[in-house]
Amino acid sequence: MLANFFIGIREGLEAALIVSILVAYLVKLDRKKDVTKIFIGLAAAIGAAVLVGLILSFIDSEVSDRTEVILSGTFSLIAVGFITWMIFWMSAQSRNMGSSLRGKIDTALDAKPWSLAAVAFFAVMREGVETALFLWTASRSTGSDTNPALGAGLGLIAAAALGVLIYRGALKLNLSVFFKWTGAFLILVTAGITAYGIGELQEINLLPFLTDRSYDLTGLIPDGSLLDTALRGTIAFNSNPTWLQSITWVAYFLVVGGLFANQYRTKKTK
Repeated sequence: MLANFFIGIREGLEAALIVSILVAYLVKLDRKKDVTKIFIGLAAAIGAAVLVGLILSFIDSEVSDRTEVILSGTFSLIAVGFITWMIFWMSAQSRNMGSSLRGKIDTALDAKPWSLAAVAFFAVMREGVETALFLWTASRSTGSDTNPALGAGLGLIAAAALGVLIYRGALKLNLSVFFKWTGAFLILVTAGITAYGIGELQEINLLPFLTDRSYDLTGLIPDGSLLDTALRGTIAFNSNPTWLQSITWVAYFLVVGGLFANQYRTKKTK
């Protein structure tokens, strides 16, 4: 649940910030009549994200068990790539997001009438589609008993509320710090999703090596127990992974975590 909450609030806040920056800039330019086009683009982007979610749900329910496992493992690893890119991209762009979006609006205002809707659509659609894919894979890796839908819903609601408060000037949020700490947490979650995707592919012998169990904590943390559910819901914990899953988890966490920490060390020295 907590893993999906953080995915929901982080991705949702990105989308909320994009919309608030676009709307605020149009108001500043005395172009309030064009704000409607921003929300039309937003609605279309949300529709695209919902469509992706429905497609993933259809795939989940209609394909054979083997195909489902293949797709689940493959989509999990694809999501890992997207999440990792998103973590580093937001870390680098959090300070410059506003100026970049305002530049796109200036260009759109000089172009066709509905270019503003297109700016909002493409800016938010990426966040929406990423969110649908992230939440689907995170839900599968943490398990349905961790209430992933509730966590995601609460995260998106919190993100919308934060976006409104930021737009109205009632809340000052240090975006660099926010994305730093949520990024660090998501690296931990994504390491678990990586191991989950590897495990799915091992289950159908697509990765038929290092399949012995590296450790087994089910005696201390029984499957389905409150602690097991809490750990899976927060960091996609696996109490009984294979050696390949463990190696992959450690490698991802050390490499990506090290690069992420180095990015912030570099910023401090500039």
